[in-house]
Amino acid sequence: MSKPAVMRRMPQIAHVDVNCFYASAERAFDPSLEGRPVIVLSNNDGCAVTRSPEAKALGIPMGEPWFKLAPHAKEWGLVALSSNYELYGDISARVMELLGRYSAWLEVYSIDEAFLGVKGTPDELLTLGRSMKTAVRRNVGVPVCVGIAATKTLAKLANKWAKNNPGFGGVCHWDSIPAQEREGLMGRLSVIEIWGVATRLTKRLNVMGIFSILDLSRADPVMIRDRFSVVMMRTVLELQGTPCIPMEEERIGRDQLIFSRSFATPITTAAGIRQVMSVYGQQASARLAKHGLQAKVFTAFAGTSHFNVRDTSYPSVCIPLPVPTADPVILTKACHALLPHINEGVRYARAGIMVTDLRPTGNQAPLALFENPHEERHVGTLLEDVTRRYGRGSIGLGHAGIRGGPDWTMKRDMLSPRYTTHWDELPLVKAA
Repeated sequence: MSKPAVMRRMPQIAHVDVNCFYASAERAFDPSLEGRPVIVLSNNDGCAVTRSPEAKALGIPMGEPWFKLAPHAKEWGLVALSSNYELYGDISARVMELLGRYSAWLEVYSIDEAFLGVKGTPDELLTLGRSMKTAVRRNVGVPVCVGIAATKTLAKLANKWAKNNPGFGGVCHWDSIPAQEREGLMGRLSVIEIWGVATRLTKRLNVMGIFSILDLSRADPVMIRDRFSVVMMRTVLELQGTPCIPMEEERIGRDQLIFSRSFATPITTAAGIRQVMSVYGQQASARLAKHGLQAKVFTAFAGTSHFNVRDTSYPSVCIPLPVPTADPVILTKACHALLPHINEGVRYARAGIMVTDLRPTGNQAPLALFENPHEERHVGTLLEDVTRRYGRGSIGLGHAGIRGGPDWTMKRDMLSPRYTTHWDELPLVKAA
């Protein structure tokens, strides 16, 4: 059998990653941002969480607080935007749907990256990578880079190389690069640059004389397993070209769901916390219903700012529910168990809920005594359907339905239009 025929049968993994995702999603609908330094801020317009290449060139570090950058924004021509999660989520869904057309083996790894199983000769794989890159840019409007290799770890490394070397044109097939050049790259990169290796692990590896990715790739996998873990051994084997991290199917179930957020304006009353928790209880019910899950354990918590040294309060309650449920009424009532622990006048900076011990809906039929009439009538699903059609805040149970613009909602003073998810914010196109 000829070498090309053998290589055609060898499965490969393509790693597709959107460049500066949040900034690119903003530029997709606002071409005036092209070529300008753009940053996207975290919740409550706090810190820079995404920087365009132009913003990085200004020396703006990741996580830099906006209040430090604001005085220089006009001088630098810096554009700051609030996190537009509705837009980013929709753009991500469009990218993943499009990538799914190129392979039946798709793993969505995060909001801006995915792994695909691919086959073909090196030339065919390069052509495939360029096709995916062009299609996403043309149909969704965001730029991506593609790394293709025999393992997930090497595919991510190839993607990093493609992103930082214009000569690749955004697509790198690891096996198409001469071995000497690959080793040269691995020798120049610190071991912390590899997928799954953090600062603490880097220090331990450095003590053993492992400083670069090349050093790690040449280490004895068994020795690494004995001194670190099986996970670290898999990383070494992946760097050596042996696939050890399998493609994972999308998980419908989750171990837990958390709804938590910092407030734009601190809340000082139990009534304010009641409304916050009621909204979170409704959101948890809708999310559980969407994924066909029920929760058996409910936790509610709140807390003051870490910078508030005068008044500190971190109340929490954990409630075992009578039966697994996604009933919005029961979850909302469970939220209120936190209220007796709230101190009036204390400035609470955040609050949240967590539902755990999740089980598939209908997996355990409750006794007639414990049946929830609201679940039988699918109230949670109804709330989700109304919210999806008419927007968040259009419907609510009890205090979660109070209208009037609560001042605890997230601060997003520099929010761009939610072009693809809100009818009144659709982009307008004018023909000359």
